[in-house]
Amino acid sequence: MIRKAFLMSVRPGCEAEYRRRHDELWPALAETLKAHGASNYSIFLDSVSCQLFAYVEIGDEACWQAVATTRICQEWWAYMKEIMPSNPDNSPISRELVSVFCLP
Repeated sequence: MIRKAFLMSVRPGCEAEYRRRHDELWPALAETLKAHGASNYSIFLDSVSCQLFAYVEIGDEACWQAVATTRICQEWWAYMKEIMPSNPDNSPISRELVSVFCLP
């Protein structure tokens, strides 16, 4: 199991909409994430800075990276780009974090 963590952000004032969209996560997207090895996927919001901390456990890095090429993932990114800072391909601007400690 590979543990991954990354930072993203939500535009100020869009926090409730971000939560609503994730409360109504498309079933096909959830299935695709799981099919690409994602488990224990959690996202936390720092309401002061509007930063999002995401954590996911994966089985294989290449399989996880391949999720970005799926139609459903690209549709989700397009759906979210109005409320999140995004790259030209609509993927959310994110920064991967380096693990420095884990208490098993």
